[in-house]
Amino acid sequence: MAAKIEMKTPIVEMDGDEMARIMWHMVRKRLIEPYVALNTVYYDLGLENRDRTDDRVTVEAAEAVKKYGVGVKCATITPNADRVKEYGLKKQWKSPNGTIRAMLDGTVFREPIVLANIKPAIRFWKKPIIIGRHAYGDVYQNTEHAVDGPCKAELVLTMADGRQVRETIHEFGEAGIVQATHNLIASIENFARACFSYGLDRGVPVWFATKDTVSKTYDGTFKALFERVFTEEGYEKRFKEAGIEFFYTLIDDAVARMVRSEGGFLWACKNYDGDVMSDLVGSAYGSLGLLTSVLVSPGGCVEYEAAHGTVQRHYYQHLKREKTSTNPTAIIFAWSGALRKRGQLDKVSALETFADHLENAVRQTIETDGIMTGDLARISEVPARQVATTEAFIAAVGERLAGSFRPEIP
Repeated sequence: MAAKIEMKTPIVEMDGDEMARIMWHMVRKRLIEPYVALNTVYYDLGLENRDRTDDRVTVEAAEAVKKYGVGVKCATITPNADRVKEYGLKKQWKSPNGTIRAMLDGTVFREPIVLANIKPAIRFWKKPIIIGRHAYGDVYQNTEHAVDGPCKAELVLTMADGRQVRETIHEFGEAGIVQATHNLIASIENFARACFSYGLDRGVPVWFATKDTVSKTYDGTFKALFERVFTEEGYEKRFKEAGIEFFYTLIDDAVARMVRSEGGFLWACKNYDGDVMSDLVGSAYGSLGLLTSVLVSPGGCVEYEAAHGTVQRHYYQHLKREKTSTNPTAIIFAWSGALRKRGQLDKVSALETFADHLENAVRQTIETDGIMTGDLARISEVPARQVATTEAFIAAVGERLAGSFRPEIP
């Protein structure tokens, strides 16, 4: 048996749900374990285990990412009422992603994997659009209430000295709903720094957009802080030297400009905006299965994940022992990203080299060999030579990888 690449420090591995979980273990076994002496600290974030532990396992996983610096996460279910009934849960548990992002106070960067034979749905786009999503606050950590009848909803701030400030939200004369959201100045500033730094690293312009004409305090604060960080912390000078720009506009204008652009920029988005726009960008470039995602925290911790969901429909087919053709590309790139980062931090160049070869094997399987899962075959400019099942696609990537990678073990 060939020697495997040794890891100095563990990666935090967070397992997930449904078809994503099935693919996770296929990728691990077929594409990684033959080459890497995988060293992970494992947390099962599957819905049943989150319910069993009262979601403590999610908090423990986030703390582990803080400790070890690099994590890789499978897609997980955020349960609604139907899922509570289906899985017999104690309650509707919060989004694991929301919990982890809030604890790491990070920014999520999502970027499409551009392939030669998969053209964007928007004909103007020639370069990838990166979405930088603020991963704290807004509706993901909201307080909300259903209003049954006439009442007055108020926003009440109780100061440390007991003094209160009250503002009327609405005088309800009938049933309705009310919601409160919040954010933190330090978190917004870290969001701005992360986006400016990422833009400089990638050599791309940075856009930022809010609706400050309507939300003059909340969105207006985001706008003011981005501008302050840019001008007062040296980014303006560095952007000028790099030949790139920072551009602000209203979010509706940004959407119109994005559609007409050629791409090639980083769009910094508030939490909810980034959630929506990353899916739009991922789908428009081809498939959510071709969307990379990395959470970067101010402390330097990173967490890689597949941006898509748990692929519920395919999972039900899998349970019936029916063949599926589910795209594992984003899962593979989550693993490669985490391994590359671990190699960079620990100065294990063989891990970085392996990650490059793994990603190239995926590209060659799709572009050169014409072997694709169903979602890619439907949109490929060049007809697929083989529409592969989930297992067959991973096996084809494995054959490509075996033919190109020979680990150089010091």
